[in-house]
Amino acid sequence: MLKGLGALGDMGKMMKAAQEMQGRLAELQEELGRIIVIGEAGGGAVKARVTAKGGVTGLDIDPSLLDPSQKEVVEDLIVAAIRDAQIRGNDRAQSEMARIAEELGLPAGMRPPV
Repeated sequence: MLKGLGALGDMGKMMKAAQEMQGRLAELQEELGRIIVIGEAGGGAVKARVTAKGGVTGLDIDPSLLDPSQKEVVEDLIVAAIRDAQIRGNDRAQSEMARIAEELGLPAGMRPPV
């Protein structure tokens, strides 16, 4: 009598898996906001702290760079350090998404949407 409901059972499994993935992605978003990466420029003279989501949280500038005649150099180094940190943050986010995809049993190379 219930033989025709086999596909509905599979649909239920798919819905449960989708809900699990949605929950894991929400957790990942929160985690990425807490992960801090550091980018550097000028041989470490300028360091930028950025979340894995790309938000800048701080800068460290070597005091030797704070000469007014070096203003443009310092500005360029700050931008370079932020870019470096954002790239590192993006790499970390991609790594975390790959880990989640593997845990969820998604095919290799397929990433969950973020």
